[in-house]
Amino acid sequence: MDPTSRPAVVIDNGTGYTKMGFAGNVEPCFILPTVVAVNESFLNQTRTSSKANFLAQHSAGVMADLDFYIGEEAVSKSRSSTTYNLSYPIKQGQVDNWDAMERYWQQCIFNYLRCDPEDHYFLLTESPLTAPESREYTGEIMFETFNVPGLYIAVNSVLALAAGYTTSKCEMTGVVVDVGDGATHIVPVADGYVIGSSIKSLPMAGKDVTLFIQELMRERGENVPPEDSFDVARKVKEMYCYTCSDIVKEFNKHDKEPSKYIKHWRGIKPKTGAPYSCDIGYERFLGPEVFFSPEIYSSDSVTPLPVVIDRCIQSAPIDTRRALYKVLFFVVCNSTTTR
Repeated sequence: MDPTSRPAVVIDNGTGYTKMGFAGNVEPCFILPTVVAVNESFLNQTRTSSKANFLAQHSAGVMADLDFYIGEEAVSKSRSSTTYNLSYPIKQGQVDNWDAMERYWQQCIFNYLRCDPEDHYFLLTESPLTAPESREYTGEIMFETFNVPGLYIAVNSVLALAAGYTTSKCEMTGVVVDVGDGATHIVPVADGYVIGSSIKSLPMAGKDVTLFIQELMRERGENVPPEDSFDVARKVKEMYCYTCSDIVKEFNKHDKEPSKYIKHWRGIKPKTGAPYSCDIGYERFLGPEVFFSPEIYSSDSVTPLPVVIDRCIQSAPIDTRRALYKVLFFVVCNSTTTR
């Protein structure tokens, strides 16, 4: 069938989450953690099988290619069975394990989107600092393994800038602050083209905010099970965190009216099934503060996000700076906001 008569498949692979769906939809069809669970028993069997027993070795290899899970299924499998080990294909915005990445795409296309890749064009995204070799590997997998009729790989910051325009007049010029799970990039875009020499990056990202919240709750002695503490911190970040203009005033607000600002979290212990509860206080605004006062989290980075944005614009060509200062987009995990 002619692929032009069907909507293109859009897959946005990130370090923490992958968003996938079809062109024309308002929202992604699926948002899954970018993780793969592989059955290590089959992989170990292929390594230990003797060369003479070729049939057993081949069968184990085939089963290893079939017996794997992605997303939430992968996380649950790794918790319920010791034979499944988690593999994270993308680290800090770059593909680190191509075998796991290919398996992840296979499950995305056939098990979740349930489409024939030969009948759809594909739109994939990549990090602004991705090497050309990575794009070649992606094209090789898509064309040779999945036999797609057409492929376009776009920088996710440019797509975010285009999606942020609500009017028909889209100038495609602005600065995109892309805060992912493993990397933060400040990308200047002029007339739809990335100014590569002016791209800046920060060592802080979404995972660091989660770890900082986890550390704050642990130091305060909150009753959170150790095996569940990271997930609780991540949900606190996604549901309750916010940025403040004055951190001292925010401390005073929480101290004067704790019942108004302190939230309560209730959960169930994974091992025993017993309920537990904890308070969510200062970490609501201290978590995102690592981008503006990074010294409270780590001594490795002391440059605040606004300073990095200003340096990014100042390093761009002089005739684009005025337009770049006008438009600033924040892309935070799965949402886009304009400032």
